[in-house]
Amino acid sequence: MPTAEGAVSDLFGKPLFLSLYDWFMEHGGVYKLAFGPKTFVVISDPIVAACKNIFWKRHSLIDKNDNVASSIVIMMSNTYRDLHFPALLVGGSFAAVAICLSLFLILQHLRYYTNPSEQKWIVPVLFMVPVYATESIISLSNPKLSLPCDILRNCYEAFALYSFGSYLVACLGGERRVVELLEDESREPLLEGEENKSKKKTKKTQKQRNPLWKFLCEPYVLGPELFVIEKFGLVQYMILKTLCAFLAFLLELLGVYGDGEFKWYYGYPYIEVVLNFSQMWALFCLVQFYNVTHERLKEIKPLAKFISFKAIVFATWWQGFGIALLCYYGVLPKEGRFQNALQDFLICIEMAIAAVAHIFVFPVEPYHYIPVSECGKITRTKTTEVKLDEGGGVVEKKETHVEASGTSIKESVQDIVMDGGQHVVKDVVLTINQAMGPVEKGVTKIQEKLLDSDGKEEEKAEVTVESSVEKKDQ
Repeated sequence: MPTAEGAVSDLFGKPLFLSLYDWFMEHGGVYKLAFGPKTFVVISDPIVAACKNIFWKRHSLIDKNDNVASSIVIMMSNTYRDLHFPALLVGGSFAAVAICLSLFLILQHLRYYTNPSEQKWIVPVLFMVPVYATESIISLSNPKLSLPCDILRNCYEAFALYSFGSYLVACLGGERRVVELLEDESREPLLEGEENKSKKKTKKTQKQRNPLWKFLCEPYVLGPELFVIEKFGLVQYMILKTLCAFLAFLLELLGVYGDGEFKWYYGYPYIEVVLNFSQMWALFCLVQFYNVTHERLKEIKPLAKFISFKAIVFATWWQGFGIALLCYYGVLPKEGRFQNALQDFLICIEMAIAAVAHIFVFPVEPYHYIPVSECGKITRTKTTEVKLDEGGGVVEKKETHVEASGTSIKESVQDIVMDGGQHVVKDVVLTINQAMGPVEKGVTKIQEKLLDSDGKEEEKAEVTVESSVEKKDQ
């Protein structure tokens, strides 16, 4: 191992002799610095450390026998500084592609806004890509804006999940139609043998005893209750995601958030646990709803839409969580905001891929040729032409489509904001009332128990007073 005379200041890579620092960072490798009686091991790359049989472990280097080799100086601030500009250039290119493709597709949907019940939810889902790409490139260029950008992304992510669920409901014909379909799914067949009937009765009694088992294993037997559970799961995630985002911002201002720090005195691990549970529950509700209704959604190819949306919302969250763990355990450097920068860089690339996928998954072509009625609503009509040849009867069926006239983008945006906003407010209020119902019942029971205990104590006190009065009279 080469030896160099010099000195270093601390464990964060701030050297006293810049010439020595620049020299070994340029040539790389592992060097031993002698400073008086102390000897330091300086390493410029964790990969080099692995090649030298020295393992990277937080703020110490250990050999294969798990013995501390020496005090170390980790020079990782240079890594972020050297990689920042190339990452910004590459990430910006991918982000620009993602934004341009997504905005073009969104404008096409706004231009051919012929099915408001579906497209008012498609547009918010598509708008995820520009939001993610924009906030990621801003955060990558200016790390100080990382937390506000994360709050914006988290809030919109929750709304996008709600929009995707509402889009599936709209494709099924609306909420009333979904309730009818789920009722049909839960009904027993009219014609079945006695043996099957007896088996179903025993199963039915078991399901009635354990409603959680019904939701986990056979959600179709729940009927309309499944729709209520699905909506509650999506809206609760939207509410908790927004609240946790602003709570994280408040804790960061107070200096107790600790982004990426899994320590009990920071708020980061607790918020991540809450979001993880809420997110998994929302995803599970969406999966159960999809399992029951996917046969009726074949026309829109729901699996491709489901996978593309899940990849954006949930894969990016788990990606950030995994990067935080790798940085915490020292696998990746944490100095210089490397953790957030890596997440933002990967999101820029992923959004370009998602923008291309959305062109095929959420195409605008089906809305080009839908006939429009006099009232402005969409009606799907079919015409049949019959041709008879002399040699025999031949029936030829043709579907005729009328190209819909374009709509005003301003009116389309207004419908999305106003009508979509009303749906969101209504569902949020309904979900809060559903969540507060059990709490109010619990509080009422506690109050009743307290009143009963107070009444019993008063009765006991009256009895003791009466008994004491009787004794005095005797």
